[in-house]
Amino acid sequence: MSDGIVPTLSELVALRGVAQRRGPARRGRHHVTGPAQSSLRGRGMEYAESREYVAGDDVRHIDWRLTARSGRTHTKLFQAERERLTLIVADTAPALYFGTRVRFKSVQAARAGAVAAWQAVREGDRVAILRGSVAEAPVPPASGTRGALRALDALVRWYTAPPLDDTGLPDALHHAARLLRPGSRLIVLADPRSVAALPEARWPALATHHEVAVLLLTDPLETDPPAATLPFALGARRVELDLANAAQRQGWRREFVQPVEQALERLPRRGVRVWSLSTDAASDAWLPLLGRAQPQVA
Repeated sequence: MSDGIVPTLSELVALRGVAQRRGPARRGRHHVTGPAQSSLRGRGMEYAESREYVAGDDVRHIDWRLTARSGRTHTKLFQAERERLTLIVADTAPALYFGTRVRFKSVQAARAGAVAAWQAVREGDRVAILRGSVAEAPVPPASGTRGALRALDALVRWYTAPPLDDTGLPDALHHAARLLRPGSRLIVLADPRSVAALPEARWPALATHHEVAVLLLTDPLETDPPAATLPFALGARRVELDLANAAQRQGWRREFVQPVEQALERLPRRGVRVWSLSTDAASDAWLPLLGRAQPQVA
């Protein structure tokens, strides 16, 4: 088990049971678990629409009823099935490597990412993961247990200590937009201040074509500090904050509480599902976000 300071591969592997304990996974037409249906038109099992016949079309798919009504030969098109991509984007900002309850925010991020990977496997998705870096390429998509384990290995490496080459969440989302295809699922693990620093215009383009869920990693000390004097170390310096003082408490609120509140209020308007995940919460508490018809605020 983890000490709450760094994640371990064994604890992330053990979280596979969380997905297995959930309700029924997404089911296909014949009530069996399988790949997601895409919005692309092609030859498959699910009827999509009909169009006029062109040379080379399979005569077995001629729409005889429409052909009789229109007087022109039409052929049926079907909904193509494919494996959906679940892409996990990991914020590795230094602020995540901190915590006062149960575990560090970085460890909670790793655990939530592992839950997302195992849930993707349960639903028949391919899994990929990336972070903001110019030195390290994204972990490429892969199906099944192999895809999940690749993602878990990356989570352990990235959330053991802040990567020295971190280029930030904006860069990570830029790379994500290049990898995603319509119908993909995007899971973003982020510090609320990293999200607050992003332009809101970035989200609608992602949410229009993909299912987007943002998990805000928080700690109880940040969101509900005691009205007391707290000591902090800044390098070799010791700093004390009097959070019983109205001005200092308001400054604390601007720094830690408002980014969470603003994200919970604004992101759903942009079509993004969002959840505030505290370090002392169950690492799978956010799973109700997945599969909702409309974005919801936790």
